[in-house]
Amino acid sequence: MKAKQISEHIWSLKTWMIVPIHVWVVIEEDGVTLVDAGMPMMAKGIMNFIKQLNAGPLLRILLTHGHADHVGAIKSLLTHNQVPVYAHAIEIPYMEGEVLYPKRKKLENNVPPQLAQPLLESTHGTLQTMAGLTPYLTPGHSPGHVVYYHEKDQVLLAGDLFNAKKGKLHPPMFTPFMDETLQSSLIVKKLNPERLEVCHGSTVFRPAEQLDEYIRQTTKN
Repeated sequence: MKAKQISEHIWSLKTWMIVPIHVWVVIEEDGVTLVDAGMPMMAKGIMNFIKQLNAGPLLRILLTHGHADHVGAIKSLLTHNQVPVYAHAIEIPYMEGEVLYPKRKKLENNVPPQLAQPLLESTHGTLQTMAGLTPYLTPGHSPGHVVYYHEKDQVLLAGDLFNAKKGKLHPPMFTPFMDETLQSSLIVKKLNPERLEVCHGSTVFRPAEQLDEYIRQTTKN
């Protein structure tokens, strides 16, 4: 597994399994937050990296969504660190196997029941910032998919809202509702991050500059 510091507070951890798979470690004053949990084989590398980083203990795990390649290391991580796991409330019944993911053939028991808790909401119904990361609901790839924006570092951790190759935005694979995903992608224009990171692919700098062409090409195809 390869570790790379991508901003002042964020490290990217990458492995390969046909395609690249990224998770992210976000540094706070009192410890670290893990965004997504990749595949089971990544658990040992994640734990070792957090220990070597010497930035404090693992405090929480935030999920962009509940597909198997984003939650695989959770069980192993929690045997060593009993920390809360957060996902959007809409996503939880799908990843627990209570409700069928759209256009899937069978229920997915990717996370044990009651393990994950809903992302915190303010009194106005907006999702609360944790570890400097503000979640935004971006459905389409999955019903409760979210992205996390680190405003201080101007980095958007986009999960599977996009794929990316050689610094260019590409549509995410295995996405049941691409029209909804394209609508969700407009969050990039709203936030205008300097850097966008995806689970499967490369970094995209100033992604808002590519968005109109990306939507045009994806709609045409």
